[in-house]
Amino acid sequence: MKNRLNKMDELSRRRFMATTAKTLLGVSAFGMNAAAWAATAPLMRKKPAKRLIYLFMNGGMSQLETLDPKPGHKNMGPTKTINTNVDGLQFAHHFKNLSQHADKMAVIRSLYTTAGVHFNGDYLMHTSYDARNTIRHPGMGAWALRLKGTLNPNLPGSVFIGSNSRIHGGGGFFEPEFEPLVINDPESGLQFSQRRPDMNEKLFNDGLQLMNELDRKFTKKYNHKNVRAHSEMYEQATRLMSSKDLEAFDLKKEPKEKLTAYGDSYFGRGCLLARRLIERDVRAVEVNHGGWDTHIDNFVYQPERAAELDMALSALLTDLEERKLLDETLIVLTTEFGRTPQINQNFGRDHYPQAFSVALMGGGIKGGTVYGATSPSGEQIIENKMKVKSFNATIAYGLGLPLDQVIMSPSLRPFKVGNKGKAVTALFNS
Repeated sequence: MKNRLNKMDELSRRRFMATTAKTLLGVSAFGMNAAAWAATAPLMRKKPAKRLIYLFMNGGMSQLETLDPKPGHKNMGPTKTINTNVDGLQFAHHFKNLSQHADKMAVIRSLYTTAGVHFNGDYLMHTSYDARNTIRHPGMGAWALRLKGTLNPNLPGSVFIGSNSRIHGGGGFFEPEFEPLVINDPESGLQFSQRRPDMNEKLFNDGLQLMNELDRKFTKKYNHKNVRAHSEMYEQATRLMSSKDLEAFDLKKEPKEKLTAYGDSYFGRGCLLARRLIERDVRAVEVNHGGWDTHIDNFVYQPERAAELDMALSALLTDLEERKLLDETLIVLTTEFGRTPQINQNFGRDHYPQAFSVALMGGGIKGGTVYGATSPSGEQIIENKMKVKSFNATIAYGLGLPLDQVIMSPSLRPFKVGNKGKAVTALFNS
């Protein structure tokens, strides 16, 4: 019994001890108080979302030009405000399509961060931890795979769509199998995924068998996780090559009207690819949308980016709802920080970590919800301040990930999804 208990992880030991104490003594093992045990029990959602689409606005999306306009205030500049299909909820006028999907959105207007530079803000938003030279922390997609597993064995569990070479939502210190597959160009499909025309299936399989025989002695001698991951990668790649699921990466399979609906932009194509992958049970997909860093000419570039976002995200919400996938898919719209409410001398907005806006959609969230508020000028949070790690804990809760489960890094340091953030469970229906 002692050896068995020692082999358990911390969460399993706590559950075992609590159950044993209740069975033998009729009491809880922790403070002899059921309420105290409930406070430490894993916070788990009853009906979690199965999949994640993570839309990251790289560079710092302006809250005033998107989700938190300030009608009538000088800080708005030329940006106007429009009503949505939810009474009392307004967006910036660039969101003419999304304004009709506000009933599917939980808008958080009170997020703040301690990281005011791009690298640190990006890293913190993706991982819930501050960047360190000695460790790489996992992103939400990697946590979902680590704690929930893959849904489709023929496809990668996680996919990153974007040209940003610094992927902060990667596998971190987890095994290499939890790293995302990177797609730089959503219209190019999955390159190098087909056999050469002059190689039939027998020749291909003979080559694989020979390679495995040559590698067998090496892999047996060096049975390390990186070596195993390399072998697993080949196995997954060859399985995918012969799978019908490979067509998930081919946007040419989509009708013209669907391509038009998402918009003729890199981000629009990325969102369409995300839908195709989610439809085939890829667990997590991130789509990166750059160009939001508008220190100069904010009122030229933010509207352009917002228009692409408006079109693509609206089409994605409509598409998922029509396919009855929206309730099972949690969509996250986020960025590393906001932009200054006050306009600078270059008609731009600078970095502003003190207060910015993000949104959650699908996955059983309470649509038409607004959490938190900023002052009439947009400069201070006046209601329900939310830390980044609490935002990530809320995402993790939506996905049904155990917030208190500890995973040890290779250096034997303990980490949790969402760090020590507190999930805002009231944003979900159940």
